[in-house]
Amino acid sequence: MKKLQCKMCGWVYDEAKGIPDEGIIPGTAWADIPEDWTCPVCGSGKEDFEMVEI
Repeated sequence: MKKLQCKMCGWVYDEAKGIPDEGIIPGTAWADIPEDWTCPVCGSGKEDFEMVEI
């Protein structure tokens, strides 16, 4: 499972946890998140995320 961090605000998407409040179930791969999805904190797009080791 990957973790991706928003380069704008630092919020981290963890594939293992998903975002249940947004209907993204735990285990959802980054590639399976819609391209028009935006960061829940700052509104940045998927292109503003990078893989991180946390």
